[in-house]
Amino acid sequence: MRYRQLGRSGLRVSELTLGTMGFGGSGRFADVGDIDVADAQRQLDLCLDAGINLVDTADAYSDGASEEVLGEALKGRRDRLLVATKARFPTGPGPNDQGLSRHHLIAACEDSLRRMQLDHIDLLQVHEWDGSVPLEETLEALDSLVRSGKVRYIGSSNFSGWHLAKAKGVAERHGYEAFVASQIYYSLECRDAEYELIPAAIDSGAGVLVWSPLAGGRLTGKYRRDTPAPEGARGASTTADPFPIREADRLYDTVDALVEIAAARECPPAQVALAWLLARPGVTSLIVGARDEAQLADNLAATELELSAEETARLDAISRPPLLYPYWHQAASLGDRTSPADRALLDNYAGYFD
Repeated sequence: MRYRQLGRSGLRVSELTLGTMGFGGSGRFADVGDIDVADAQRQLDLCLDAGINLVDTADAYSDGASEEVLGEALKGRRDRLLVATKARFPTGPGPNDQGLSRHHLIAACEDSLRRMQLDHIDLLQVHEWDGSVPLEETLEALDSLVRSGKVRYIGSSNFSGWHLAKAKGVAERHGYEAFVASQIYYSLECRDAEYELIPAAIDSGAGVLVWSPLAGGRLTGKYRRDTPAPEGARGASTTADPFPIREADRLYDTVDALVEIAAARECPPAQVALAWLLARPGVTSLIVGARDEAQLADNLAATELELSAEETARLDAISRPPLLYPYWHQAASLGDRTSPADRALLDNYAGYFD
């Protein structure tokens, strides 16, 4: 297992992170998994044996049950694992039981500490933007949690590029703790993050944590063109929230390539998809979850796979989205006047105008 610096912080995290959305799964999260304490303990042990040192959860997962199961499973393992959680979504029926106000963030942090039976959270992430609350209030509350010792580092999730830039500016202006992580959706199925989120993270010094790097299972090879989803697969459920597919042909062309590369490598297609992401600019760690130990073991093996330049180029070309304005204009005119943040996007389009 390799370790990468989390943004501009001094924290080093494993390139794979254990996701716990399926811990204690209930309601709409039951489709992800229903992992009890005993199964969670076994997953943590597998991860520790593989060298994983970061586990990610959220107070919104199964109404806090994910944090409760994780807290029990962490016993005897806490000193070897960093714990990340998230706050923003509703935790009760009241008007102040959600959002990024000082009131809700501090209450949510204390509730998460109680559920997980911890004295501090290593990384607290705001789970979504809240345009109804002044960003100064949100960042001041997060800063106070760090200064109190209840939180070590802070990050964002599902922000846009301008949200990240504004947060950096507010933190610098007031001397608040800055985000060291940006948790985003990014995969071969959806490379939208490359337009602004990856460059913004690189420029602001935030490490990128990727949620659902397999696009809700759509990059595992289980879902093929004009073929019903297999029985028991997440996408086959009538209650699951399926990931939007805007370019079906591009997705299934990508899956075809993954399956072919995986067959030649004698490994599951999911490992190929994960290995591709691990080599992308700005990416710090991929959050992987699993219904069972066999699935988790397969995902963990992705760290041992390095794709060839030809394999990478094939996947790049098939999955590459169109270049939006103003980026096509910049690709044509910037020349060598670029930064690493610019090149994280524009290098994907070398020769675009040839």
